[in-house]
Amino acid sequence: MSPEFIAAVIVIATAMLFDYTNGFHDAANAIATSVSTRALTPRTALAVAAVGNLVGAFLGKGVAETVGKGLVTLPTGVTSLGVVFAGVLGAVCWNLTTWYFGLPSSSSHALFGGLVGAALFASGGVIHWVTILEKIVIPMVLSPLVGVFAGFFVMLGVLWLFRHGNPSRLNRGFRMAQSCSALAMAVGHGMQDAAKTMGIIVLALYTGGFQDSRTHIPWWVFFTSATVLALGTYSGGWRIIRTLGRRVINLGPPEGFAAETVASSILYFNALVLHAPISTTHTITSAIMGVGATKRLSGVRWGVAGNIVGAWVLTFPAAGLIACGVYLIVKPLFG
Repeated sequence: MSPEFIAAVIVIATAMLFDYTNGFHDAANAIATSVSTRALTPRTALAVAAVGNLVGAFLGKGVAETVGKGLVTLPTGVTSLGVVFAGVLGAVCWNLTTWYFGLPSSSSHALFGGLVGAALFASGGVIHWVTILEKIVIPMVLSPLVGVFAGFFVMLGVLWLFRHGNPSRLNRGFRMAQSCSALAMAVGHGMQDAAKTMGIIVLALYTGGFQDSRTHIPWWVFFTSATVLALGTYSGGWRIIRTLGRRVINLGPPEGFAAETVASSILYFNALVLHAPISTTHTITSAIMGVGATKRLSGVRWGVAGNIVGAWVLTFPAAGLIACGVYLIVKPLFG
């Protein structure tokens, strides 16, 4: 076996580890609201999320192409595979750290930060800062803002439309509706997060010299990424589910339905129209905050929200720094 083949296998295995941690780390994105409103039981919600992630993965080709070719360009060879390995491992370390503390940080931005951080030390590597600004930084700022305002106004619309309804009957109806909105959210998560892992694998295959195209995605990459993400999702991420579903705001079924509908719409638009790999964590959390603000501003636990925002800000540079350290350690092995 050639050194390139061994290095590529190591990188792909690490990408699968990231995919798995992404699943249990970000399972809360799709199901926290449904679990907290008792629209779905925890295990049923996890199953819905796993199936949705599996389906969504096959719709995320545009996002995968952005990740695979749009962020960094590396020369082919074993050394560059070491860069990809360090970037992915940096993201895994940050995922596990924020999972331990129950903070719903962005696995996506951890991956991007890790990849860029490791690429800074790569000879011959090119970082596409314009694409990062357009596809990563601007959506990173805008998607939470859109989520907050859209969540607020959609919830106002729900309150106005059903202002004369019977509360208990409405709660039952919205619990049923949440089965659909939770599935829509899970599909959107798969379109975004499974696609990012696919993009990393394609980058590894191209960098290792195993394919000539930076955009072609073999079918086995679709199936493997989707399956591992679904397995990770089904394993659950209860620490983060508690943070999103209960500690930010006490959600009812109408609020849960509104937040999931807004967040999934934003995910679909970015994946299918803009091909922008946005954060599902940022999107659903901001939608929950916007929905909660319709009750009263004090209804949102802004201290918890502040901790979440702090994790958002730290994610990109922290994962980048970890990846830098990993690359300096493993560089002799991939030399």
